[in-house]
Amino acid sequence: MPKSRKRVLVLYTGGTIGMVKSLDNGAYVPFDFTSISSQFPEIERLDCDVELHSFSPPLDSSNIGPEIWVKIALIVQERYGDFDGFVILHGSDTMAYTGSALSFMLEGLNKPVILTGAQLPMNEIRTDARENFMSSLQLASDPDSRVREVGIYFEYKLYRANRAKKVHADVFSAFDSPNFPALVEAGVHLNYRHPTPSDAYQGQDFRVHTQLDVAIANCRFFPGLTPEAVEPILMHPKTKGVIIQSFGAGNLPTNKNLIDLIQESIRQGKVLLNITQCNGGSVEMGRYSTSALLLQSGVVSGIDLTFEAALTKMMYLFGKLSDTEKVKYYLQRNIRGEMRAERAVLY
Repeated sequence: MPKSRKRVLVLYTGGTIGMVKSLDNGAYVPFDFTSISSQFPEIERLDCDVELHSFSPPLDSSNIGPEIWVKIALIVQERYGDFDGFVILHGSDTMAYTGSALSFMLEGLNKPVILTGAQLPMNEIRTDARENFMSSLQLASDPDSRVREVGIYFEYKLYRANRAKKVHADVFSAFDSPNFPALVEAGVHLNYRHPTPSDAYQGQDFRVHTQLDVAIANCRFFPGLTPEAVEPILMHPKTKGVIIQSFGAGNLPTNKNLIDLIQESIRQGKVLLNITQCNGGSVEMGRYSTSALLLQSGVVSGIDLTFEAALTKMMYLFGKLSDTEKVKYYLQRNIRGEMRAERAVLY
C-alpha cells in the first residue's frame, strides 16, 4: 500500500526570506507565495502537499512579539490535525525569541514546527533563502523525521529553538546553539544527531498555552553600573520578574547597596533570574564569593538558559502560575529541553 503524501503548512509571517528584488526599481518587495509551486518546482519531488498561510501585511520581525506568538500558536492549534509538519517563515532578528516562546506554548508537540528565514531575498544570485526553505520543507515532511519539537533551521543545521540565538548580522550561518548540539545536520543526507526525546511527547496530549505575562524586565550589568541606575528596574511596582545578565559564571559586584536592592526586590515578591552574559557556559552561583551573596539572597539560577529562552520561559510561567515559588521551581528545571537541569513536566 503506497504511503500517503505528507502535508505541510507554510506560515509566512514576513522577513527577508519572503522578499524579492523588484525588476523595476531594485527595491525589495514581498514575494507572491501564491505562485510557490512554479517558483519551487522541486517541491513536487518532496512528495508532499504544501499549503500557504500568509500574514497580511507581512511583518518585520522587529514587530513580532507576544501578540503575534499567540496568533501563530493558535494557527498551529487550529490546523494541527490537518498537517504533518509546519514551516514558519520569519525574519531572523527575533526568530530565536519566537521559537523559544512557541516551544513553551506548544506542549506535547508531536510534529516538527520549523522556523527559518534568510539573510538575502529569494531572487538574489547567492541567496540562502532557497536552501533554508527547501531543507525546512524536507524536514517538516520527512516520513522518517525524528523531530517532534520547535526548531530553527539555518545554513545546513536545525537547532532546538529554545537553545538557539542569532549570533551574526551578515553571514549565512547567522545562528548558533552554544550549549546544545544541532538536532540535524543537512549534508548529502539529513543526519539526525539528536532526536527529540520520546518522553517529551509520548502519552501527552497536545495543548496550546496562550497566556503570557509580559511583566518582565532585564538588567544587563557592566563595570560601573550604579545601584541608582539599577533601582528603577528592580523596584518597579508592575514588574514580576527580572532577568539579571551577570558576568561569567553568575557574578555581580559585592556592593552593599546593590545587594540590599536585590534583597528588597525579592522581599517584595519579585523573581530574579540570573543568567550569564557569555554566549556559552552556565551560571554556577556560589562558585565564587561574588555570586554566593546572590544565592543567599534568593536569586534563582538560570543555569545555561539563553536570554531568549529565559525571557519567554518567564512570560510563560507567570502566565500559567500564580504561585511565585512554583515559578522559581520550574525556572530551574528543564520542561522543554531548554536547559541542562533535572527534567520536570509541568501540567
